[in-house]
Amino acid sequence: MSNFIPTMLVIPYPAQGHVNPMMNFSQKLAEKGCNIIFVNTEFSHKRVVSSMAKQESISETSSSIKLVSIPDGLEPENDRSNFGDLSVSMINTVPPLLEKLVEDIHLKGDHKITCILVDCFMAWLLEVASELKIKGALFCPASAATFALTYKIPKLIDDKIIDCDGFPITKRTFSISPSMPAIDTTMVWWVNMLDRIVEKKLFKFVLRCIAAWDLTEWWVGNTTYELEPGALSLVPKFKPVGPLLRSYDNKSVTAASLGQFWEEDISCMNWLDQQPHGSVLYVAFGSITLFEQAQFAELALGLELTKRPFLLVVRQDPNFSDKLTFPAEFRGSRGKIVGWAPQQKVLGHPAIACFVSHCGWNSTMEGLSNGVPFLCWPYFGDQIYNKKYICDELKVGLGFESEANGVVAREEIKKKVDQVINDENIRSRSLELKEKLLNNLAEGGRSSDNFAKFVDWLKD
Repeated sequence: MSNFIPTMLVIPYPAQGHVNPMMNFSQKLAEKGCNIIFVNTEFSHKRVVSSMAKQESISETSSSIKLVSIPDGLEPENDRSNFGDLSVSMINTVPPLLEKLVEDIHLKGDHKITCILVDCFMAWLLEVASELKIKGALFCPASAATFALTYKIPKLIDDKIIDCDGFPITKRTFSISPSMPAIDTTMVWWVNMLDRIVEKKLFKFVLRCIAAWDLTEWWVGNTTYELEPGALSLVPKFKPVGPLLRSYDNKSVTAASLGQFWEEDISCMNWLDQQPHGSVLYVAFGSITLFEQAQFAELALGLELTKRPFLLVVRQDPNFSDKLTFPAEFRGSRGKIVGWAPQQKVLGHPAIACFVSHCGWNSTMEGLSNGVPFLCWPYFGDQIYNKKYICDELKVGLGFESEANGVVAREEIKKKVDQVINDENIRSRSLELKEKLLNNLAEGGRSSDNFAKFVDWLKD
């Protein structure tokens, strides 16, 4: 291996579920001697820096990972959770700003950028890398199945399964490969974004991304061969490097927490230490899920009904916690409620019995890597398919059934909690899968080998 030290620009899509795995991957690259310049949008950058500042001095940050920002083109008052507007704005704004950033870095003379690693939903920036004659690589924060399905969108249009705006022409099931489960047209992630106008804009944006994917020879992502053999056989260029787990050293909370949009409440770890092994329900719905008040009340009362200890994450942002109140009859004496948790550490704690999850891919990988059974409560996008995969293919979790009004009732919550915790087959399958996933990280593991080859390519 060469002694050359690569300097990389790493550019995620500006959402927590995209920043997290790319930061985990960046930490691994930094451990192998790469210099990382992590490029968030200004809006995301402010959230990350604010979260770090509340926990520990920013000077604790690893010197090999530098955080910088670029504008996303939206005004301060614009809603960044409208992914349609955000995506269109970035395509129009970011490319010349990225060129300027590279130029400024080179003018300073401290580093010369040798590779630009982009989120697969920022892939159009590979065109900038090509123009600047800099290596480019693609990172997928979602499952290989989601990546493969997205890559096949042009064929789905040709086969008249979806129209040119991405909407299903008829309700049906279809398969993109004999080695993968059939998919219902209502489950494709781009028609599960909750708003038709947003879906249409986002679909055009995704087509623009797909057109740039083949500008690089390297596609990497957070999965493993054992977990998704069918999807990976469909896109053999995709090299799994997962599970991408955060690197913890006990000296620095901030270094481990780099990239979080909210301050992590580490007091929950001491609380977990006081709970019996295999007793706690961990309930967390990611960075985007929103609840109606009626559903939130049923969730709270359902947790109470289980008579089990629970750790509940109620995200501290105006779109979520400010709109929700606990019902008057909720006591919560068995539980602990936090605004944001150090999730990977929580899932690795022996007190955890199961994970009530929105089934985002990062949460899925963290849960699977810790051998924790799932209770699946997807919200939108690829989470719908991830839930089906967890329950029907991997058989390590159960889903909830909603009432006619769409609300999951408290009695259903208690029923499924009891069912999953008492199912020894789910527990044993979860632990077997954990062992298979973690074997990938050991020397000679397939993900470990892919990662080593990627680092060799960077240093070539």
